Amino acid sequence: MGFYANYIVPYLVNLAMRNRELKPFRERVIGEAKGRVLEVGIGSGLNLALYPMQVREIVGLEPSPRLLTMAGEAARPDSMDVTFVEGSAEAIPLEANSIDTVVTTWTLCTIPDVVRALLEMRRVLKTSGELLFVEHGLAPEENIRRWQNRLNPIWKRIAGGCHLNRPIEDLIEKAGFDITEVETGYIKGPKPMTFLYRGRARGVE
Repeated sequence: MGFYANYIVPYLVNLAMRNRELKPFRERVIGEAKGRVLEVGIGSGLNLALYPMQVREIVGLEPSPRLLTMAGEAARPDSMDVTFVEGSAEAIPLEANSIDTVVTTWTLCTIPDVVRALLEMRRVLKTSGELLFVEHGLAPEENIRRWQNRLNPIWKRIAGGCHLNRPIEDLIEKAGFDITEVETGYIKGPKPMTFLYRGRARGVE
């Protein structure tokens, strides 16, 4: 199990995240980041090359040592200031009100206590800060939801804890965020796995 969790799952996750269908969503989300950025679930560092000049620092949080090693290899020596932190999103090791932008790209599906993690993201965000996200999750059609619920127990086991059926908007709002922009829809592929949410949110004062 240790070999599977430490090597096979990170490899499969990295392969899936390189899907060309996902790149425009990455570019849109990452292109809106600014200031000091916390990327939750930085993975193998696929987003690092997409950050714009208005980003002065990136803190990459990731629980997988293997993926953190890959992210370190992806960071160019001449790129902006990047710090990699091995840790859990449920207990972010940063001070409150210290981050301008929190970024999540296909991350909320795998965090065990996702509401606690979102509360932590809200804690570290400055009052003027934003959460930028693109995630997959619960579809609007009842027949697709039924398939998501049926497949989810098996999917979690083979996909490193990924959930197909999380209601992304509801979870973000439950953690005290105000969603200021959201777009939803399917990309190519089986509908239970391909309903996306892309948007931005601010902490409710």
